[in-house]
Amino acid sequence: MAKKGILLVNLGTPDSPSTADVKRYLNEFLMDPRVIDIGTLSRTILVKGLIVPFRAPKSAKLYQAIWDPKTGSPLLHYSILQQKALEQRLGGEYMVELAMRYQNPSIESALEKLKAALVESIQVIPLFPQYASASTGSVYEKVMDIVGKWPTSPNITFINSFHDNELMIETFADNAQKYNPDTYDHVLFSFHGLPQRQLIKADHTHNHCLKSSGCCETLTDANRFCYSAQSHHTAKLIAEKMGIPREKYTICFQSRLGNDPWVQPYTSEIIAKLANEGKKRLLVFCPAFVADCLETVYEVTTEYGDEFKALGGEHVQLVESLNDSPKFIDALVQMVNPAIA
Repeated sequence: MAKKGILLVNLGTPDSPSTADVKRYLNEFLMDPRVIDIGTLSRTILVKGLIVPFRAPKSAKLYQAIWDPKTGSPLLHYSILQQKALEQRLGGEYMVELAMRYQNPSIESALEKLKAALVESIQVIPLFPQYASASTGSVYEKVMDIVGKWPTSPNITFINSFHDNELMIETFADNAQKYNPDTYDHVLFSFHGLPQRQLIKADHTHNHCLKSSGCCETLTDANRFCYSAQSHHTAKLIAEKMGIPREKYTICFQSRLGNDPWVQPYTSEIIAKLANEGKKRLLVFCPAFVADCLETVYEVTTEYGDEFKALGGEHVQLVESLNDSPKFIDALVQMVNPAIA
């Protein structure tokens, strides 16, 4: 009997923390027209002429700081654990493959494995809780570009987003409990940033995005596919699950690149504001990531931690990501087959 194929796709990671491998990764990542959505010539000059030559050596040092001698990249390590655990939970009727949108294992190699196994269907799960053209949309496009060249293909379906998945929300809340949340002065929900122009492009009504200061705070029919609105909704659900009052948490966005306006407020500015208000201890969630990575392990814990202390704060505590939590694996099972879950 033919198996059902599942393809998990995360963003990507260099093959090693060497400057050469980081450069290769950044080139593939930043040359994606969905990531830097400007003309090809301008993007090539910007990425290959300015960003990558200067950023690769610096990023390589950051990757070296989080690279485990045995398991390598934390993002790839936890993604592999998720793939193995999901396949085990689903049972023999399913074949689960893992891919990275950029670098290895590639989407093409994973799809070829599923094709060679003669699976009857392929369900693609981009491992991004909130939908964005630069992440989930890019995975859609890459998968269809590859499969569209096959003479025949099985039935293919996609998970659009899972920003409100109850088991995912519970996992983040469970992970935070060990840190005694009540002992912190303020809670941050720090999501990966996006240029504002990409939010505006995603507004199919052409009359909602960034038209008011609170347009993202409530999920509606008009903004249901908006990355920022989905991020706000995720944060709200986690806060409600934990009983965190609205005045005690802030939703913000990190990892800004370039000078164009990105989704605001910026995490670094919020950290400075809280320090100036006399806050000493911050608890930080990063619910845009299902596996710990450079943006969580280093950017939040080290960079923002150091910034906060330099401004008079005492401690920034990262709530670890979903990683290989059994409850998150149950969430993935639920997406694939609710009957099994």
